[in-house]
Amino acid sequence: WRNDVGVRVDNRRALKAFDKLKELPINAMKKAYPFLKEKTPKQSGNARSKTRLNKLAINSRYGYAGKLDDGWSQKAPRGFTEPTMDELDNIVDDLIRDL
Repeated sequence: WRNDVGVRVDNRRALKAFDKLKELPINAMKKAYPFLKEKTPKQSGNARSKTRLNKLAINSRYGYAGKLDDGWSQKAPRGFTEPTMDELDNIVDDLIRDL
């Protein structure tokens, strides 16, 4: 006679991880936002003050944002979007690792 022992998988831990995963985009943008603002060249402060976080997007709402992002300023020759995207990759990796 053989006594088969069943295996039970408790999915509570996985469900908690999925809940955290749902929040990942918002948390990633919240962490990327100050990084982008710091990378935005500052002369008068106008560009930084008109950069806003709106849920899943960071908006730079001023007429010369494109020029600054194209490297027009010597203070940010790579602009601010590309360095922020690189940092966002690191942020997402860290957040996933913490799951």
